Amino acid sequence: MSSRQNGPIYTGVTADLIRRVYEHRGRLSSGFVQKYNCRRLVWYEPHEMMAESIYREKRLKRWLRAWKVAMIEAANPDWRDLSETLWPD
Repeated sequence: MSSRQNGPIYTGVTADLIRRVYEHRGRLSSGFVQKYNCRRLVWYEPHEMMAESIYREKRLKRWLRAWKVAMIEAANPDWRDLSETLWPD
């Protein structure tokens, strides 16, 4: 999640991405998300098992910011909000 292109990047894990995006957009989360207004879903990775998700999150949190930006921009160069791809038409 981010607030804008090249803005702050929030990395987290959830079992329900749609609910979590809703919480971010509604500013229902506290702390970092609310302080930096991270409401735009710019990257996500689905995993089969929660343990895989947690392992990946911990690794990403140790990454340099430049690596995270490069990963986002490789798939989403305009940092558009991907949450619209989560809901069926």
